[in-house]
Amino acid sequence: MTPTTGPSSASDSPSARTSPMSPPAMTLNQLRAFLAAARLGTFSAAATELRTTQPSVSELVKRMEDHYGVPLFTRRPRRLVLTAAGEELVPYAQRATEAAEGADQALRSLTSLDGGVATFGLLRNADYYFLSELLENFHARHPKVRLRIVGLNSVEVAEAVSAGDLEAGLVVLPIDAEGLDVTPLLRDEVVYTSADPGRTARPVTMADLARAKLILYDAHYGWRDPTRRQLAERAQVEGVTLSAVIEVEHVESALHIVSRGAGDTLVSRAVARSRAFPENLHTVSLAEPLYDTIAVVRRQGAILSPATREITRLARRMLLTH
Repeated sequence: MTPTTGPSSASDSPSARTSPMSPPAMTLNQLRAFLAAARLGTFSAAATELRTTQPSVSELVKRMEDHYGVPLFTRRPRRLVLTAAGEELVPYAQRATEAAEGADQALRSLTSLDGGVATFGLLRNADYYFLSELLENFHARHPKVRLRIVGLNSVEVAEAVSAGDLEAGLVVLPIDAEGLDVTPLLRDEVVYTSADPGRTARPVTMADLARAKLILYDAHYGWRDPTRRQLAERAQVEGVTLSAVIEVEHVESALHIVSRGAGDTLVSRAVARSRAFPENLHTVSLAEPLYDTIAVVRRQGAILSPATREITRLARRMLLTH
């Protein structure tokens, strides 16, 4: 009996070939085979370059031609010649394969410490916590990794990590932590500092601070700065107002002004113990001790690159051992 010829199956129809569930119209292997054949002029030469066989390269190109119903090459006895469709495809194929190779290299560098970039934010006074050594140690261990270290106020570091501009960073708390994982590492006391030993003879109250001629640093961020933010909150609870007679950008500038007797300031113990701390200055705790809490922050759910994960680990260890 002669079989009855029925309607074409769904898999043979043109709509099936372009269905969202169908395999991609062209693959990177097909594009690589096409480009090698176009450049070298024969499927045999392309196969040698790609370390495969001539029939494999020919088949990869033929699948694209069959799918779109257009020839990409005119097959002459000794050489392949691009058709108009082939000429049109070349720049797109080049961009696609170059992008894939770039993505491959980027991901490989992210899964090792043999390349890539570590992006990390450091708090403004990082040097007082020996964190400059961090960069030297990391670079000595992993010289192929490029470091992108941003030294900003904690406010901006937290915002940059939250926005994805930095992978991770060290900050002083409190910060606006929405969308961030925060891991406290170290507490460092904030102390009142003056050139007048009489003003540091006893612990300083918030009322004392309200009457003092304060020289404060981090002028750009002002009362958004984490340390100042803590002070402002305490002052509000006690019904007093704090204000600075002079604001400067760097702690070293504030200390220089204070050492000349123009006013008083507040710094962390790490700063007070440093060689940069003027010899004629005196310190005392606040009546209710105040602390800077240093923490590492990262975006919630983000996976750190190995390079940034390693620099985060070294920073944590350095802070906990000093």
